[in-house]
Parts: sequence; structure tokens; C-alpha cells
Amino acid sequence: MKLALLSPQLSAPLAHATFEKTGLTLAPVIEHRAGLFSAELISEVQASNETVADVCKTAACDWAFIPQDIQATNFKLLAMDMDSTLISIECIDEIADFVGKKKEVSAITEAAMRGEITDFSDSLRRRVALLEGIDAANLDAVFNERLRLNPGADTLLAFAKQQGWMTLLVSGGFTYFTDRLKGQLGLDYTRSNTLEIVDGKLTGRVLGPIVDAQLKAETVTNVAQGLGFTAQQAIVMGDGANDLKMMAIAGISVAYKAKPVVQAQARFAINFNGLEALPAWFEVSA
Repeated sequence: MKLALLSPQLSAPLAHATFEKTGLTLAPVIEHRAGLFSAELISEVQASNETVADVCKTAACDWAFIPQDIQATNFKLLAMDMDSTLISIECIDEIADFVGKKKEVSAITEAAMRGEITDFSDSLRRRVALLEGIDAANLDAVFNERLRLNPGADTLLAFAKQQGWMTLLVSGGFTYFTDRLKGQLGLDYTRSNTLEIVDGKLTGRVLGPIVDAQLKAETVTNVAQGLGFTAQQAIVMGDGANDLKMMAIAGISVAYKAKPVVQAQARFAINFNGLEALPAWFEVSA
């Protein structure tokens, strides 16, 4: 088992000091590259994950316990949520902003992501209903003017391609955005919701079954099985409560700047770095 630390602001002295505060017995600290450090655990863990998390929060660095048997070659699929995970916005909130309803829609979005609204399908229908009458041209404006990849996304996707992983974007958001990202980024699979558009305007309805937590998990399972492997050979990244079921069936789950309920259940959490943190963890495990 290795304890890894990652932060753009991390130095060797700070890494040593951070390790010492955890109360762990460690072999010499290894610097893999600037800002990425690890140490072999040479005794039983004497401090809880919570202690390590508290120390690393103070040092503004991400951390992970990396088992020796975790290698990039063990995995075949990278499945990602879209909004606030692969990209920096919540698309539905930005659509609502064009008609002055962002605050109202965002409040429902945040409650759903925190897990306070347990019926995601209902929460999505409520939000989409508020978009009735919006000109569909605003979707294009959101994509071109507001949608941005989160930091490190290019590094993560390049690493996935290098490893031969298939990529899946599975989202409670909308096909209008996932389909464009699929072509732009060369993703292999997408699954999301379809907004009904009539005469160039949103009707306030979603077509077909809503991609909720259960359907997300089923999508990961079905894509994996269709490719000849299991969900345990998938890595799943997400940030909201709607991602928990698909994260639970994965070999590795990664919470990206996620709500507390998600961080508490994920294997790895990224809070201070970008999406490039995942390739860094594999660098430590090599």
C-alpha cells in the first residue's frame, strides 16, 4: 500500500511534514515529479482516513491510499458524469439563465446533487418544466459560450486512449451536449436525456426514460458486458448523488470536487487538482 499526495503547491519538505502529521510509519518519501509524492506504508495504518483527509485539507493536497495491485492495465472502461465532472458547468442551470430562472433551477439541482431530493427523475422534470418556451438556439449558445472542460480533462482522456480504455459519458444532462462532446473529444459511448423541441422551442418535457442513478449504473454494466468484461473493470467518476449507484459497482470510484455524500462513498476524491489526478495515481502505482 502506498500513500500518495498530489498538489501543484506541494514541495518535498511539505510532503514530509504532511506525512509525519498523519501518524503513519512510512518508508522514505519518493518524489515522482513536481507536486506528486508517495511513500510505502511499512506498518499498519495508525491514523484513520479522516485524519489523513484533515491534514491534507490543511495542506491543500489530494491524497489516496494506492493498493499495490491497482494498475492501469486492470481496467477497460472510463465512465464519467458530464455536468460538474467532465465539464465545469451544470448545463440546465445555464439554459435557465437565459430566461432569468437560473436561481430557481440551480436550487433544485444543488438539492438533488446533495442527495436531499431522492427522486432524481422528479427533480429533473421539475427543472425542465421551467425551461418551457425557451428558444432552442440558446442550447447552442450554452455549448459555445459557457461550456468548458474541467482542468485536466485533456490529460485524462489522452491517458485513457494511451491505456486502451473505452470511454463512456453517462449523464443526467442532455443529448444536445453529450452528442457534441462525443464528436469533439472522440468518446466511444454516451447516454443522457433528450429534451423535447417543437418548432424550435423547448416544450418543458423530456423524451423517453430519464437517466437517473439506476439507469446510469445499468448503462455502465451494459457497456462493460457488451465489450466482454465486467463493471469491476470500469473506473467511474462523478460529483453528485445521482452518480453513487454507478460508482458503487465500479472497480474504482472517483469523486471529483463532489458533494460530501459522494466523497464519503468514493474510493478516491479529487478536491484540489484537476482531472489529471487520476493518471497521477496510476503513476504512483506503477
